[in-house]
Amino acid sequence: MIFLQPSIDPVLFSLGILQIRWYSLAYVAGFILGFYFIKRINNKQQNKIKDKILDDFFVWSILGVILGGRIGYILFYQTSEIISNPVSIIYIWEGGMSFHGGLIGIIISMLIFSKYKGIKFFYLSDLISGVAPIGLFFGRLANFINTELYGRVTEFPLAVIYPAIDQLPRHPSQLYEALFEGLILFVLLRYYRIKYYNNKSVGLITGLFLIYYGLFRTFIEFLREPDSQIGLMLNLITMGQLLSIPLIITGIIIYYKNKFNG
Repeated sequence: MIFLQPSIDPVLFSLGILQIRWYSLAYVAGFILGFYFIKRINNKQQNKIKDKILDDFFVWSILGVILGGRIGYILFYQTSEIISNPVSIIYIWEGGMSFHGGLIGIIISMLIFSKYKGIKFFYLSDLISGVAPIGLFFGRLANFINTELYGRVTEFPLAVIYPAIDQLPRHPSQLYEALFEGLILFVLLRYYRIKYYNNKSVGLITGLFLIYYGLFRTFIEFLREPDSQIGLMLNLITMGQLLSIPLIITGIIIYYKNKFNG
C-alpha cells in the first residue's frame, strides 16, 4: 500500500501580513512541553536545580537552538548563501534549520549559563538531553508538512508519494525520524533515568542521548534523499551522517567516563 502525503498548507493561518506556520508552532510546542517535563524531572531528582535558574535558562535555550540551528544550516548546507545573500541567515520562517547547529548553539548556551550561575554543566545537560526528543518529534512532523527532508525512492509498502516533488513512492523519512529520534529516544532516556540515574551518574543521559541520536540519524540517512545542493560527502555519506560521527564518539566518551566514575 502506498500513501499520498496529506495536502496540508505549511501556513496554518494568517493575521494580515503575519503568517503562522506549522514549522513555528512545532518549535513552540517543543519548548513548552520540553520545559514542562524538565520541571517535573528536576523536582524528582536529588541534585535539583532551582526553578528560578531553570526559568532563566528558558530564554537562553531558545536563543541557542534558534540561532545555532539557523547558522548551522547555512554553514553546513547552504554555504553559498553566506556570500550571495547573507541576510538569509535570519529567514527562520522559511525553514532550513540544522539539528547539529542547534545542538552546538545550546551547548554554548549551557556552558556559558552553567558557569555564570555556578551549576554543574552535566546537571543541566542531562535535563535538556532528556527532553530534546520532544522537540525533535515535533520538528520532524513539521518537516513532513513542509515536504522537506523526504526519503529516497522505494518499493517499501508504506511508502509515501509527495505530489509537490514527483509521483514516485518514497520513504517517509521525516516520520521515521519523528518515531526513532523523537518518541523512541524519549522513552529510552526516561527508562535510563528512572532505572539508573543518581548523583553518581551525572552525564549518563547526555552521553546516551548523543549515542542514540547519532546512531538513529546515521541509519535513517540511508533512507533519506541526500541534500540536492551538496549530495554525498566523499561520494559516500551524507552531511547528516558526517556530523553525527563526532556525536556518537563524544557520547561514548561521556558514557564510559560516567560508568568508570560511577
